[in-house]
Amino acid sequence: MFITFAKKLVLNKRKIINDPVYGFISIASDLLYDLVDHPYFQRLRRIRQLGLADIVYPGALHTRFHHALGAMHLMSQALRTLQEKGHLIWEPEMEGAQAAILLHDLGHGPFSHVLESVVIPGVPHEAITLAMMKDLNRHLNGRLDIAIQMFEGTYPRRFYHQMISSQLDMDRMDYLNRDSFYTGVIEGSIGADRLIKMLDISHDQLVVEEKGLLSIENFLHARRLMYWQVYLHKTLLSAQAMLTQIMHRARELAAAGEHLFATPDFALFLNNRFTLEDFYNQPDLLTAFNGLDDNDVWASVKGWKTHKDPVLSTLCQMLLDRNLFKITFFDEPPGEEVLAPLRERLTARGISETDMRYFLITGETTNWAYEKEQDPIRVKMKRGNLLDIADASDIPTIEALTKIVRKYYVCWGKNVSLRG
Repeated sequence: MFITFAKKLVLNKRKIINDPVYGFISIASDLLYDLVDHPYFQRLRRIRQLGLADIVYPGALHTRFHHALGAMHLMSQALRTLQEKGHLIWEPEMEGAQAAILLHDLGHGPFSHVLESVVIPGVPHEAITLAMMKDLNRHLNGRLDIAIQMFEGTYPRRFYHQMISSQLDMDRMDYLNRDSFYTGVIEGSIGADRLIKMLDISHDQLVVEEKGLLSIENFLHARRLMYWQVYLHKTLLSAQAMLTQIMHRARELAAAGEHLFATPDFALFLNNRFTLEDFYNQPDLLTAFNGLDDNDVWASVKGWKTHKDPVLSTLCQMLLDRNLFKITFFDEPPGEEVLAPLRERLTARGISETDMRYFLITGETTNWAYEKEQDPIRVKMKRGNLLDIADASDIPTIEALTKIVRKYYVCWGKNVSLRG
């Protein structure tokens, strides 16, 4: 009876997940099942893929859990395509590549990129991801060795790393498709199925067949449009700036000895600064980090709206009510002719010189759809030679996408008043 039950448990690890973007996603091995089932991965259910984007696009409620599963699905499709074209893909490599892309976002903290430099300053999420993968590997007796090498870029067959992290990786393909779907910005849809069918390997590089040229062009244009319409939307930038200032103020108050409401795990990171070495030397730190998600931040923001500090409470109440800062874009860094009148208006509303930095924010955004020099996309021409996509395409806008577009902005509390 016990043997039958144990066998059933093993067989039950082959799962099919219903996904609104791709239909069905298969979990094809025991290892992948164990990774999905692990608390490290389950935490991604509680981290929104697009952070505060639902302030602009109400449907953007999908999570990094969704995204990681989708990226794993695309990786499986891409590797099967390469096998069909005669390339040798061993099953351990198939599993390793899927595991690597499945786990690639483990190190994201609450609100992902928005708070990365505030919650754990100086420690990039990729480094925390690697620490978590290595911790998993210890518990799995080395079953993630290949996945970790592929993630780091040390695996002998280089194209695997390109499929995990490059300008044509499964990460980007899924987030463009998925973010387009959930925001309703249809211009971001990239036709991933056809794009994947056009992939090939040449000289150990991931390349695209010449007949896939149009698909790559659409992919790059979609990425550019998604950045301006979604990721760098001015209302979203305003909300992100406010949340960042909330965290900066909270850290400042905590450093001064002020007690702030927070969950235990969030309080640990709010009151301390950790280095990457700490994650390796303090075994409990990864566990504490895994206790952090968007809910911790929202709980604190809700609690801080009644805090006695007027700067913190005002910022929190405004963000909760979607009473956002006004934001204006400029082609050049704004000078005193722009900033001085805003300071005067804020001073008249009770903002002190010391607190001015919380209510008057300057910044810049960049949109670089195609990084030709750093990470080229190669096209395999019919004659077998490789060309950069910008050279292979006869559409002049592809070359234009290699140029960095930089915009500057001023974000300020137009509706703020701290007068008693």
